[in-house]
Amino acid sequence: MVINTWNYTVANVEAWRILMQSPGGLGQTRNAVVEGINECEKQQCRLTVGYGGSPDERGETTLDAMVFDGKTMDVGAVAGLRTINDAIKAARLVLEHTHHTLLVGDSASDFAVSMGLKSESLVTPESKKMWEQWTAENCQPNFWRNVYPDPKISCGPYKPKLTEEILRHDNEIDHKSHDTIGMIAIDVESNIHAGTSTNGIIHKISGRVGDSPIPGSGAYADNEVGAAVATGDGDVMMRFLPSFMAVEAMRAGKPPAEAAEVGLRRILKHYKNFEGAVIAVDRLGTYGVACYGMKEFPFVVGSPANMDQPTRHEQVRCIPPQEEVNVVKL
Repeated sequence: MVINTWNYTVANVEAWRILMQSPGGLGQTRNAVVEGINECEKQQCRLTVGYGGSPDERGETTLDAMVFDGKTMDVGAVAGLRTINDAIKAARLVLEHTHHTLLVGDSASDFAVSMGLKSESLVTPESKKMWEQWTAENCQPNFWRNVYPDPKISCGPYKPKLTEEILRHDNEIDHKSHDTIGMIAIDVESNIHAGTSTNGIIHKISGRVGDSPIPGSGAYADNEVGAAVATGDGDVMMRFLPSFMAVEAMRAGKPPAEAAEVGLRRILKHYKNFEGAVIAVDRLGTYGVACYGMKEFPFVVGSPANMDQPTRHEQVRCIPPQEEVNVVKL
């Protein structure tokens, strides 16, 4: 089976095609995840995956991606890629050709080029226009705090503002600002791969890396248990490793739907304005989805339940904001 976040059908269809190239998808889960996500990068899914979207404060688009092998527990990830559109393929190269887990910035781009990937600008006329409109409106919204001049009315440059009390930042991040693709593929022998790709959150401070390339946050996989992927406010999510927590909740015996809630509820204990979602799948392909901060969360599933049309859209209602938040204990 193949499952991925948001309504990115093109990714699921391509992943399913790759997975079915051998009986039961044996040996194809890595190829399925990489090629499925790469299709989303090429198609610029909602301008939040791949080139030409989510420009940072400097007007540049940078990419993050990860590939997680649930059999070997090996991970390859890249962050802050500035000139490589095939971010998920760069992550695969880290996985297969280095002993490292994560490469970042220009050096990660240089590595990708040295391994045969094409270097090209990720800026497009559309992303440039998005950036110009943002700067014309005094760089609102932005992600600065405790600085001067006032970031609510000025583009900076900023300097630290010394205060006796540091106030918690009120996030105004919503699903229009981020749409990371997270994907899980499983074959008939329960071999699992998970992957992510994103161009981050729009108008981010240059150099910012979110949760997508962080193992245990953007994705986590273990053939013995299952896998999980997450999407949402990455600056908050990476502090709680919701994908890892979901997999460990399944290891402890919770069904996928309950396991997907575990990480979210832990976050909600500290961040009431958080927005995000987690997909959890056990090793047999049973899946569950939990979300918060939206009314509903869409995702795409590819499975042999209907071979005439194996890819289907589904959605789940999110945890209501008025619900009392209790931490689900492992």
